[in-house]
Amino acid sequence: MIDSFTKMTMKKYYIVDVRTPQEFMSGHVAGSINIPINEIEARIHELENKKDLVLCCASGARSEQVTRYLKSKGIACENGGPWMRVNLLINNN
Repeated sequence: MIDSFTKMTMKKYYIVDVRTPQEFMSGHVAGSINIPINEIEARIHELENKKDLVLCCASGARSEQVTRYLKSKGIACENGGPWMRVNLLINNN
């Protein structure tokens, strides 16, 4: 997870929330985009050229799955864990 990153660097990350659209609509990191886990394979082209990619979800489990998948496809990314934690890191900067 992103424990090693400083709050200062969090502002530069491209954040992808892999929860369902319903979950995303109930709250999310400002500026993040929603690509549900079941759409990642079909929408991978949207992530291929992104730098500083951080994935998040409700608990960190789905974002870990997606992180492993994207890394296996050669896409550099990090699992940010729960979206509320990522949000806290960004807003406490």
